[in-house]
Amino acid sequence: MTVPSPNSAPSWVAEVNLLNNKWVYRFFRSRWYPGIIQWPTLAVFVVILFDLMLGPTVTHDNFGSALTWVLWWPVIPIIFLFMGRFWCAICPFATVNDLVQNFVGNHRPVPQLLKKYGVWIIDALFIFITWADHVWGIVDNPVGSGILLLMLTTGVVASGAFFERRMFCRHLCFLGGLAGNYAQAGMVSLHGTPEVCAKCTTASCYKGTETAPGCPIFEFPKTMQSSANCVLCGDCIKNCPNGSIQLTVRPPTKGLWLVHKPRVEAAFLAAVIMGIVFVQNVTMLEIWGSMLSWLEKATGTASYYVNFTITFAVAIALPVSLLASASFVAAKCNKASFVDNFTRFGYAIIAFDLAAHIAHNLFHLLAEGKSVLYTGLAMFGVDSHGASPALAGMATIQTLQFGLLGLGFLGSLYIVYRTANFNYQGNVVWATFMPYAVLMGCLGLLNVVLFTLPMSMRM
Repeated sequence: MTVPSPNSAPSWVAEVNLLNNKWVYRFFRSRWYPGIIQWPTLAVFVVILFDLMLGPTVTHDNFGSALTWVLWWPVIPIIFLFMGRFWCAICPFATVNDLVQNFVGNHRPVPQLLKKYGVWIIDALFIFITWADHVWGIVDNPVGSGILLLMLTTGVVASGAFFERRMFCRHLCFLGGLAGNYAQAGMVSLHGTPEVCAKCTTASCYKGTETAPGCPIFEFPKTMQSSANCVLCGDCIKNCPNGSIQLTVRPPTKGLWLVHKPRVEAAFLAAVIMGIVFVQNVTMLEIWGSMLSWLEKATGTASYYVNFTITFAVAIALPVSLLASASFVAAKCNKASFVDNFTRFGYAIIAFDLAAHIAHNLFHLLAEGKSVLYTGLAMFGVDSHGASPALAGMATIQTLQFGLLGLGFLGSLYIVYRTANFNYQGNVVWATFMPYAVLMGCLGLLNVVLFTLPMSMRM
């Protein structure tokens, strides 16, 4: 394995620095940012929570359910692609955390356990919440969705009251784990200018100043090599005394080509997310009932908990096992360890995850999108029952889905090639590339089969 040289690092020169535009620079430096977006977002969150808990008990009629699962959830991965973790800058949970901290915060240090195992905890929470959604019907029950949001709010309040900065967002938020993976494939990157940061001794971007607090997610732009934990809050832009911070636009997935310090828990989550996309698709298929009947005969029990858990475990284990198999073969070729291959090349799945996630949610957005309008009007007594919720026909939706899957497949293949080419030389590059190319082919085939089958609607 070759050792990357400093000259191999990504060149920021070819990227467009948005802060060179005076209007963009003034906006991020303004005391109004990000509050001007945070407060309306928090107000909408309150409306959603109110309607989930006290509004119509049927998902089809509930405005909070429609706004959350038909609009927000499908749009959020698209935001991660085009704007990185910008959502995390305006997330209502982050706003609540800051409010609690300002009034009753004790600002205690983050426990070492969370620093060391936080991402694994996030992985476990993400898996558990997805499992719980299916066995307890969180998404299909407005009150269930409301309880989930209340539980998250409680966690945020407790975190803000006891610990410093946004500890919950960094170490416990399941959406933050998803965002961290996807943001690395995103088109926006914030970082310091190396030659300017090298001469800086104040660390104002991390510590904070009278102008703005320090980085809420415990990142130091001077040494930050990834977009995984940058929430684009703008505090470092306000605090930097040297104008070192750059906000650049880059090609999609570029942040995954040269990951300097890959983490096995992030690679594991990438494979898990693909499995979750599988199970989300499977349970929406019209043949899911027939599959459950077969499972009941095979297991000898009619318990949905048991039979779904088996399906869920198989769906998650499949991509993890495929990644492990490809890594085992690659390790024989490039002489790096199995764990090193699993970790480094697991990041390539993120591009496919993002594409498959958007493709799956595109069904909800385009086949059920008008339900946001109809349920919103229903709050004012306007009856829209019988009207189609579709924004586009199934032929159009499937064409877009397959197009996204194709882009995700090519993007992951390209990341594998760039990663192999960056770390190895000669024939080892292609010997390493091939098992992961087969992996991407298997994941692509499974996705195509699932997206070809008819799906049922939520709203």
